[in-house]
Amino acid sequence: MVAEAARGQGLGEAMCRHSLAEARSQGYRAMQYNLVAATNAGAVRLWHRLGFATVGTLPGAFRHPTAGYVDAFVMFRAL
Repeated sequence: MVAEAARGQGLGEAMCRHSLAEARSQGYRAMQYNLVAATNAGAVRLWHRLGFATVGTLPGAFRHPTAGYVDAFVMFRAL
């Protein structure tokens, strides 16, 4: 998660690319994010752009501070 003041600087992408490289180097075959809030459009776009697929939806699984309970996505990518 990137602090609001630091968004738009490529930090989320850098962290994701680093975690993918580390996982590969340690012999993992895939990565999965178990809870991506559906309201976090920036993160959803980023994960899709980096090759993750939404493989499931958890209805009302995330309690958003202003929107209340919103869906969450399970996102997966083979390495």
